[in-house]
Amino acid sequence: MDVRIDQSWKERLAPEFEKEYFASLVSFVREEYKSKQIFPPSKQIFKAFDFCSFPDCKVVILGQDPYHGLGQANGLCFSVNDGVRMPPSLVNIFKEIQDDLGKPVPKSGNLERWAKQGVLLLNATLTVQSGVAGSHQNKGWERFTDAVIKCLSDEKKDLVFMLWGRYAQEKGAIINATKHEVLKAKHPSPMSANNGGWFGTHHFSKANAFLDSKGKEPIEW
Repeated sequence: MDVRIDQSWKERLAPEFEKEYFASLVSFVREEYKSKQIFPPSKQIFKAFDFCSFPDCKVVILGQDPYHGLGQANGLCFSVNDGVRMPPSLVNIFKEIQDDLGKPVPKSGNLERWAKQGVLLLNATLTVQSGVAGSHQNKGWERFTDAVIKCLSDEKKDLVFMLWGRYAQEKGAIINATKHEVLKAKHPSPMSANNGGWFGTHHFSKANAFLDSKGKEPIEW
């Protein structure tokens, strides 16, 4: 199956694209886009991969679903386009960066600049129906993104994986923690973050310290 995705990923994920589950997933997603309002726009489904090639990947942040509000999802987990109001989880991410690194909270929640530096902003499920959280779960996306994580864990070394919340941590159980830096924290959503376990975790400075120790350029968060 011909999938429009960055070539470096296409080469490595080609076996997944030929599997029966992926064909069923593609069929389902196509029908959903035809009959319903689905996010992100179809051309942005694989944006995380197009903005962060396999060779350039240094950090992986795992999300769950794309945002399901109008105009929010743009193919990068936790990210919104310029001019779109920041969702609460993203606000808390920037608050932690401010506390951790002293950087002011930016006016835009667009995380493309992170992706272009080698941060793979990967949701477990890459599409969602408008207003219906979790509507495209258990259709095959999770199996595909598991394959992505395993590919990164097996074929690269010295990556930083940021696993926020129980879901991301369970999904990240396949990561080889002896080869990579695995950072775990509560989810940055207000319900979780305000109960402790998100603020003060210093994941962003820890990630940069690890990258620097491996001779890699730190991320300009």
